[in-house]
Amino acid sequence: MNRDWIATARTLSEALPYMQRYSGAVVVVKFGGNAMGDDEAMAEFARDIVLMRQVGIHPVVVHGGGPMINDLLNKLGIESNFVRGKRVTTRETVEVVEMVLSGLVNKRIVQAINDAGGRAVGISGKDDDLMVCEADDPELGFVGRPVEMNVQIIRDLYNAGLIPVIAPVATGMEDNETFNVNGDTAAGAIAGALKADRLLLLTDVAGVKNGSGEVVTQMSPDQVRAMIADGTIAGGMIPKTETALKAVEEGVRAVVILDGRVPNACLLELFTEHGAGSLIRSTEPRVKPRGLRQGGHGL
Repeated sequence: MNRDWIATARTLSEALPYMQRYSGAVVVVKFGGNAMGDDEAMAEFARDIVLMRQVGIHPVVVHGGGPMINDLLNKLGIESNFVRGKRVTTRETVEVVEMVLSGLVNKRIVQAINDAGGRAVGISGKDDDLMVCEADDPELGFVGRPVEMNVQIIRDLYNAGLIPVIAPVATGMEDNETFNVNGDTAAGAIAGALKADRLLLLTDVAGVKNGSGEVVTQMSPDQVRAMIADGTIAGGMIPKTETALKAVEEGVRAVVILDGRVPNACLLELFTEHGAGSLIRSTEPRVKPRGLRQGGHGL
């Protein structure tokens, strides 16, 4: 008998406790990075999302689209200015952002999930006033910070067997302005409002690293704060970990920062003993330590 078939059957059998554990759970997945521009990686991600739904998980996909926004702005001859590493979003720029995120990127992900056998529906933070924002920083223009979340539309979709795919564009508190919202920030706010079981932040790095350059597999909020304070966590990892901390404070059971470039990263995290990336949670593991993960990510 083919050894690959045997290995596949064994893997499925070993995944059963994890599938049972997550049946009915809400898992918010922030999708972005290099995988979005690669057709094969997009198709693989879509299959993972469909499999999650097939075994009873309620996946909610929130996406970014920075590279695609840059491409269109360049084609239109619209210059991008940055303040402290963040794009200044003018009224002209935010129109392009909405076109790219709610149109091109959102529908591409929806189509990929549907092609994989799922039933995806694309929306943005503006639909049903899902995400209402105020200006995050006056210097940044139309960059929003969520202040009001109305997530019933998401519950209605996943309770109907659909997979919500959400573009991080939001409505303003005043005058119905349109705001661009950082994808990680939007995913964290949505996960917090849903009291999700997991928030998976897919990135282009292996996870949070310690001073020796090794990935830290499990962390408490206090450990994260200490690593930010002493400079171990720096650069682009700071906003990701701050998003994780806020999500945990708002009721998300755990947040995992993991490498979206790894094939089947979401499945490795949810359905295997060792998980993937760096898990941040405030509660102690509910089961005794297992394997290398000291409690594992899957349970």
